[in-house]
Amino acid sequence: MAEEQRKQDTEVDEVEVIHAWSPPRSLSTSLMYSFAQRDDTEVLDEPLYANFLRVTGHDRPYREELLSTMLIGGVARAGIKTDGDDKSSLEFDPDGNKVINEIIFGPGKQKYRFCKHIAKQLLPGLSSDLIKKGKHFILIRNPLDILPSFDKVVPPSFLELGFGNLITIYSELSALGRPPPVIDAAELQENPEVTLRGLCEQLDIPFQATMLKWEAGPKPIDGVWAPWWYKSVHISTGFERVKKNPVPFPLSLYDVLEQSLPLYNLLRRHLRHTSHLLKSPLPPPDLPVPANAKLLAWVGDEIVPRDSAKVSVFDSVVQGGDSVWEGLRVYDGKIFKLEEHLDRMFDSAKALAFSNVPTREEVKEAIFRTLIRNGMFDNTHIRLSLTRGKKVTSGMSPAFNLYGCTLIVLPEWKPPVYDNTSGINLVTATTRRNSPNNLDSKIHHNNLLNNILAKIEGNNGNAGDAIMLDYEGFVSETNATNIFLVKKGRVLTPHADYCLPGITRATVMDLVVKEKFVLEQRRISLSEFHTADEVWTTGTMGELTPVVKIDGRVIGDGKVGPVTRHLQDAYKKLTENSGVPIPTYQEP
Repeated sequence: MAEEQRKQDTEVDEVEVIHAWSPPRSLSTSLMYSFAQRDDTEVLDEPLYANFLRVTGHDRPYREELLSTMLIGGVARAGIKTDGDDKSSLEFDPDGNKVINEIIFGPGKQKYRFCKHIAKQLLPGLSSDLIKKGKHFILIRNPLDILPSFDKVVPPSFLELGFGNLITIYSELSALGRPPPVIDAAELQENPEVTLRGLCEQLDIPFQATMLKWEAGPKPIDGVWAPWWYKSVHISTGFERVKKNPVPFPLSLYDVLEQSLPLYNLLRRHLRHTSHLLKSPLPPPDLPVPANAKLLAWVGDEIVPRDSAKVSVFDSVVQGGDSVWEGLRVYDGKIFKLEEHLDRMFDSAKALAFSNVPTREEVKEAIFRTLIRNGMFDNTHIRLSLTRGKKVTSGMSPAFNLYGCTLIVLPEWKPPVYDNTSGINLVTATTRRNSPNNLDSKIHHNNLLNNILAKIEGNNGNAGDAIMLDYEGFVSETNATNIFLVKKGRVLTPHADYCLPGITRATVMDLVVKEKFVLEQRRISLSEFHTADEVWTTGTMGELTPVVKIDGRVIGDGKVGPVTRHLQDAYKKLTENSGVPIPTYQEP
């Protein structure tokens, strides 16, 4: 026992400091109690609180008591005795930098020192050592759960919650090459052992099972504010599971929620462990083109980062697929067939009776600005959408659309999506293409379930795409492209009665005539495609794609045919020499 007591009384010169940063009402006190159960850790309860009140002048019910306490730096520190002959060393000094130097990073009796920090207490003027030294992690909690109980002592505000400070802390540590672990209070409640084990692993400290339980009641380590804030945690003996049903949210705090929730969601993206309460448990997928992880998109009337590119749940494209779209491709600083695509988009919007449609120049300006901001001047595909807009209430009627249209410009680095060198396979879908009796394909709309069902059949058949027939059994197009065949030197393509009259389709038809081939539009049966000499598909995303097998039948000799190659070359030359230039900014 004497040896053990001697070890406890021996100060450690280099204590490893663990900083926990959080908003208020986020289980931070429970987490402090958890770390206090370790046999190698001492804890500090909000060591910067006195400095915060001194600098800001904020009023609290316990302000005077806190500012007159005789504990070092105005904090309760585990293991410090306040009796005996050492009182002269305990004189209160609320200066934050002295607290940092002498208390937070001062000598101690344990290997680790856990500092519970509320993010708003990180004020300008504090030593940069606070961030540069020690290990850091961030504890977050959904503002929906924080705000209902927050105003029992302090009126809530954006600054009081401190999510802006948390973003700053995360950014500064990331700039130092040490992005901090982020954990969510909901996960602590849902599965405390898994969450704490993961946190300890990220902090490179051993997990101790004692962290999962503590005795009920006030603790010597509590700050003087405990009677106002810690009543619920004082009756706890561990991390309690989240209640199944949440409390109603007070709408008087709606503005604070609206300000804080986006920052909470921004931090939530950095969670290592997530529960079903937060998001899908699926791991983040790999992107086909990794460079697209960081892109800018136009939504409504602004350019936003990829993960912020969202539309309202009241938008017509969400409510009923009520939108029109175009696919555009950029070649060497020029947008190919821009005017033709805009013609079709505005025709589709008119056919659907859209109101308050942006002007042609406004749409072009949005496209140009988005491309320039991304630095995308080649090998780029643009998904251009125009929705009927946001509704004042959910429902089908366009009479609810009183905000005007929503414009979306989504550019991506994207090479042609099919194998245009060796060719692709197709299968025939059982899903029929829409008839003009039902929904005219000349309207380039976003209600694509008909095509998606066919694409599912194509995926199930391990094919590049699926051929869709019209209601009489003649070939219309594939689920995503128009289709052509060559038979005895003649080029044939279906009438645009059931298929989309594609821009690339029209371009290739012009090239067929220009290159002195015979072109014929007519009804074409499926067996004619099975027995064709050559087949290809056309579309903005794929350009001109050879087809070498359909429904298990080899097309021609199973290789890309001469007419296909000839037209591919002609199409490539056309894209090199035409298009609308993207205006670029140049210094005067």
